[in-house]
Amino acid sequence: MMIVFFDIHGIVYIHWVPEGQTINQHYYFEVLGNLRERIRKKRPEMGKEKSWVFRQGNAPAYSALSVKRFLAKHSIPVLEHPPYSPDLAPCDFYLFPKVKSALKGTRFESVEAVKEKAA
Repeated sequence: MMIVFFDIHGIVYIHWVPEGQTINQHYYFEVLGNLRERIRKKRPEMGKEKSWVFRQGNAPAYSALSVKRFLAKHSIPVLEHPPYSPDLAPCDFYLFPKVKSALKGTRFESVEAVKEKAA
């Protein structure tokens, strides 16, 4: 499984979740730390301008108090995802069509091959 963070310019960060790993608040907290580092490298203007909004789903790991505190501490503005609103999922409009188009007809021999193609 992977966790993908993207903006209007493309994919910012792909985090590959190890097999068997549960995504809980502690694990997601680490992922957010990695995301901050990636943003600094790949989209440095985002950190300076604060003209962006972070949007995530409403899974328990995302809405945990420790995660909310992390986002507030780093002044990361969050747009909450409305509950029971699958029709508003940004992945359905941007990410999934791009991935489907890029991978159409491709067969992979291993998970590592998928990771290489995604990078």
